[in-house]
Amino acid sequence: MDVTHFCWIFLIFFAFHSVDCDLPYPFKEVCEKNLYPPTSGNVSTYVIDLDKAPELRWQQLIVDKRLLLKNLIDTLKSYLLDWTPYFKYIIKFIDDDLGMLTETLPEEYRRELEGIAKYSQLPLGDVVLYNIFYEIFTLCTSVVAEDSNGNIYHGRNLDFGLFMGWNATAHSWLITDALRPTIVNMNFIQNGTILYKGVGFAGFVGLLTATKPGVFGFTINERFDLKDGGYKGIFDWLEGDRSGNWLAFETRDLMRDSTSYDSAKSKLSNNILLAPAYFILSGNRSGQGCIITRTRNSTLNIKSLDSKNGIWYLVQDNYDNWVQPPFYDDRRSPCIKCMDSIKGKNVATGHIFDVLSSKPMLNKLTTYTSIMQINKGSVETYVQNCPDPCWPW
Repeated sequence: MDVTHFCWIFLIFFAFHSVDCDLPYPFKEVCEKNLYPPTSGNVSTYVIDLDKAPELRWQQLIVDKRLLLKNLIDTLKSYLLDWTPYFKYIIKFIDDDLGMLTETLPEEYRRELEGIAKYSQLPLGDVVLYNIFYEIFTLCTSVVAEDSNGNIYHGRNLDFGLFMGWNATAHSWLITDALRPTIVNMNFIQNGTILYKGVGFAGFVGLLTATKPGVFGFTINERFDLKDGGYKGIFDWLEGDRSGNWLAFETRDLMRDSTSYDSAKSKLSNNILLAPAYFILSGNRSGQGCIITRTRNSTLNIKSLDSKNGIWYLVQDNYDNWVQPPFYDDRRSPCIKCMDSIKGKNVATGHIFDVLSSKPMLNKLTTYTSIMQINKGSVETYVQNCPDPCWPW
C-alpha cells in the first residue's frame, strides 16, 4: 500500500468516525438513460470582455454573486474553526497577508483578482486563496468521445469539497453546497466576438473546463502526488522559484494563445506547472482527443482516441489510466461500463450527460456536469445533486 492510499483510507475512517453518518452503501450501479435534457439545473451565462481593463472585467458577475461568494468563504472559515480554534491564526494570515502573493502573479491576473476583491468586498487574501484551490484539491471525471461522423464530444463532472464539512442531516458536503450557486457559464469576448467559452465559479478567474469554439476544448482533473504535488509547487513559488505556472492562469493563457488542437496539445505537454494534472483535450476532427498525464515538470503519458482501432472514447478520473483505481474511489470502471453501453456510433450530448449522471460518476461532491460539442462550439452546463442512496465521492 502506498502513501496516497494510506492517506485516503485514513481520511475515509476519519470522515465516518467523526460525523453522525448513516449513508446507504453500496448502491446499485445503473447506467442512467433518457435524463437529457434535465428539467432543472441550468446556469447563467456572463460575458467577460477582455477589451476592458482587468479590474473591470468581472464587475457584473461579482456584483450579482457577491453574497454567494461571501457565503462560500464564510462557510470554509467556519468549518476550519469548528475543527480547532487555532485555525483563527491561519485565517488571520490569509486575510492580512496572503493578498501579498498577488504581487508575484502575472500583472493581468493580479489586476483581475484585485477587481474581484473590490466588487465582492472580500479581503484580497480570501480571493487569492480561492483562486489557487486547484493546486490544493479537487476530484473529477472526464470523458471524450467520437461519433461515427468524426464529431467530438467532451464531458466532465467537477467534484469538490471532499472532507470539508459533512452535513449529517442533508447528507451533503458543506463546501460543495456553497459552491453550486456560484456556477456560471462565461463567454470571453474580444473585439466584440467570442474568443473562448468557459465554465467556472464566480470569483475564480482560471478555467478548469473551456472550449475555443470549433477548434478545441479541454478539462483538467487533479493528479495526486504526495511527493511532488501542488503544495510543493506553491512552496517553491513562495520561496522565489517562479519557473512553474499556476494552473488557473496557464489555462487562460492557453485559451488566448493556442489556435489549434496541436498547439494546445504541445503547450499542455511541455509547460512547467505548479501542480501535477491530467489534461483532457479534444479537437474538431476524427482522432483529436487525448489524455495528457503530467508531473509538474514533464509528461508521463499521452493516451489518444483511435476510432479505427476501436478506441472511440477515453475516460479519465483522478488516477493514472494505466493502473487500476483504488476500490474506495473507482469511478472509472462504472464509467467505462456505461460508455460501452452506448455502442459508439450513436453517441450524442444526451448520452454523455446520462453517463455522467450515473452513480458513482455522480456523487455527493459533484457540483456540475458540462458537455462540449467541439465542432459546433457549444457548451451545456447543469448544476448536479445526487439523491440518496449516493456515495459521498
